[in-house]
Amino acid sequence: MAFLFMKKYIPNTITSLNLLSGCIAVLFVLQGSYWNAFYCVVASGVFDFFDGMVARALHVKSLIGKELDSLADVISFGFVPGAILYMLLKGQDVHPYLPYLGFVVTVFSALRLAKFNIDSRQTTDFIGVNTPMNTFVIISLPFIAESYPMVSSPYVLLPIIFLSSFLLVSEIRLFSMKLDSLSWKVNQYKYGFLIISVLLIVLFKFVALPIILIVYMILSKLHFNSIKN
Repeated sequence: MAFLFMKKYIPNTITSLNLLSGCIAVLFVLQGSYWNAFYCVVASGVFDFFDGMVARALHVKSLIGKELDSLADVISFGFVPGAILYMLLKGQDVHPYLPYLGFVVTVFSALRLAKFNIDSRQTTDFIGVNTPMNTFVIISLPFIAESYPMVSSPYVLLPIIFLSSFLLVSEIRLFSMKLDSLSWKVNQYKYGFLIISVLLIVLFKFVALPIILIVYMILSKLHFNSIKN
């Protein structure tokens, strides 16, 4: 009986953990502790993945849960990447106000999430790059810059900011990893994406994350073309 009463709070609790982890990630970013921030973003990603799954499994989906999910994502996958870009630009010899452009990504992440909430086309797939994917690409930058310092240059970061912002609200159609069946034929591009992603991460570590985004867009294009045919 107690479980039946409490189960409606379980998904929102998981979503709240996503938000909490995102807040802590921001603090780590501002301290320059990118490894700890990365762990927090991974935790937020896990919570973000499971809150909806648990809500569906327990049949306790709610409007407040949907709104809370977006609010949590604005922090974990909007404010965090903006803070990372701010800190990277701040570490360069640039105009004092230039680092604030990093938060353009935060603004477009919020726009992307608001668009997702009202766009009926995104019930099963995505239109535009989802905010967690975008965040993982951006959080890879400090680590990539350790081997390739030019990545932290404003001449690289500023184009990344504007490209990232564009992709978040673009009309590019991307598949989600929700599976209606385990059929290889139906999900061949999704399975292929998982396999390629794992291989890239093993081989290239953080450098793999921007490459994975490109692979994601290519395989999504092939996936939707195969459905049309």
